Amino acid sequence: MFSDPDVIKASRKFICVRIESYESEENQKIVRSHLGGRFENTAFCVIAPDGEERLTRSGRGPQHISRDFDDIATIADRYKSRGDILDSRIPDFNSFALALNVSSADQKILLLIAGNETEMATAGKRIRSIVWNKNVMGRFNYDFESDRSSWTGPLSSKSKGSGFHIIKPGEFGLEGQIVKSLPLNTSNANLLQALVVANRGYAKSTKKKVYSSHVVEGRRQGKRIEMAIPFGEDRDGDGEIDHRAGSGSRRR
Repeated sequence: MFSDPDVIKASRKFICVRIESYESEENQKIVRSHLGGRFENTAFCVIAPDGEERLTRSGRGPQHISRDFDDIATIADRYKSRGDILDSRIPDFNSFALALNVSSADQKILLLIAGNETEMATAGKRIRSIVWNKNVMGRFNYDFESDRSSWTGPLSSKSKGSGFHIIKPGEFGLEGQIVKSLPLNTSNANLLQALVVANRGYAKSTKKKVYSSHVVEGRRQGKRIEMAIPFGEDRDGDGEIDHRAGSGSRRR
């Protein structure tokens, strides 16, 4: 859904924060607060600029709030932006494994910015004009990593140094392929061109996922992803997670 061109266009009027229960205990508490304490992977709600007031009811996704996303988009018209979008930080993931898995689910190219803390901060600030370009916004995912051991394993490439690594996620988000690597000092024009070319090739070679059949195939192949927070509830109070029937680890 979040790759839908109409949703991308409408989302530009908002600051979009993506929170999943599996990322951390703190995130899980936020999701539960929107679903009456129920455990689910994520929730959806439109919140006022103060970060507190809920402007819509909460649900599992936009489709549970309104039948037409355009109705949600009109809420932003009541709150005019006062800042410069180029001052906005680039969205980052809690881990590379999560970035790769979400990119596979979203069917988006992932741009990995790898380097030490100073290199990443400098590069991240410089490429904001690309990330927030109206023709690019919402079409890619981004991840910043200083520990190369966190990302070299899942990738089918010998490139292990710092740089911009444009990654095509695998079918189940457990591995990926670096389609192009560029040094961190490459020009914005070169990086933008590389992203556009990679995205065009990915779109042509990738079929849209049908979630139901995708899950069935993942289970058949035994594909699993271990998240920071286990799936399930401690229903009997023994301190152990009671998984839902047939769930086990989360599958893609």
